[in-house]
Amino acid sequence: MKFSTLFLAVTLTVSGLAGTAQSLKKNQFNNPLALQRADPHVWKTPDGTYYFVATVPEYDRIEVRRAKTINGIKEAQPVVVWRKHDKGPMGNHIWAPEIHRIDGKWYIYFAAGSTEDKWAIRKYALSNPAEDPTTGEWKEEGQIVSQRNEFTLDETTFEHQGQRYMIWVDRASDKVVNTGLYIAKMTSPTTLAEKQVVISQPEHAWEIKGHRVNEAPAVLIRNGKVFVTFSASATDANYCLGLLWADENADLLAPASWHKLPEPVFYTNEALKRFGPGHNSFTVAEDGKTDVMLYHARDYKEINGEPLYDPNRHTRARVLRWTKEGMPDFGQELDDNEMALKKGKRAKKAKKR
Repeated sequence: MKFSTLFLAVTLTVSGLAGTAQSLKKNQFNNPLALQRADPHVWKTPDGTYYFVATVPEYDRIEVRRAKTINGIKEAQPVVVWRKHDKGPMGNHIWAPEIHRIDGKWYIYFAAGSTEDKWAIRKYALSNPAEDPTTGEWKEEGQIVSQRNEFTLDETTFEHQGQRYMIWVDRASDKVVNTGLYIAKMTSPTTLAEKQVVISQPEHAWEIKGHRVNEAPAVLIRNGKVFVTFSASATDANYCLGLLWADENADLLAPASWHKLPEPVFYTNEALKRFGPGHNSFTVAEDGKTDVMLYHARDYKEINGEPLYDPNRHTRARVLRWTKEGMPDFGQELDDNEMALKKGKRAKKAKKR
């Protein structure tokens, strides 16, 4: 009896430790999730399937990956759903696809130049009525035309209080060459309402290193606020994330509704070999409640030539935490998997700082 009792106690202890270890691993990620894939975006369906798209280094096609877990993205086989045109518009610089399910249909939003002018960047859309976007037929919906429409890219869409919005990037000043964030209501998944306003453009030193850039908006609605992350500066080690927010009941088309933090929230950390993190998207973990951020970064600083053509921006994932005040905590001093541990040693140290 004593031996049996001891055996049972040991078994329960080992089982408990294993369960704890498993829970600690639950929201840790097998990073990098996708080598040489920048500007990652994920859509999670109600049945728990993740669909992943990102910019490929050749800038010539759009791929979709399907996985049942976030870590599963790493092994998922990419399915090419569209390729650039051989001539004319949509023939060059295929950038930053995003995949969304809207009114029972899939949409992929992306930016593209033309074969004649790769810098004539405009925003476009594809649609697909299939249940699984790795199957079916993708239809070109054409250009999403905005009023300025000068150097326009990185469109994202979200629904809030029964209204669908789009936030995108274009030139935002007539005095300096820059890019900023615009917002408008949508009258359909591919058309914008007439009122289109700038809600952010570069103003701080960390937003103008290399280039004057605000781009790559990503939306997360939590804790009574509409949060928008964006990327700033050149796409080398200076690239970083900033944060805007508005009250959930504010007029989102009023620039005064939006507040910008004066410092970046996620940026290069040489000690962690995380260089130029940016162009993120948000999803939730398999538990249906833990917020997760996907982003790209390099693991080295020095780049030969134009950083836009350095292929080694890899997709990574990390848990997003929240402060007592309801603001997102990006864990600048922590590596990706430490963010999954609420009471990790380094998390404690960071809290004391």
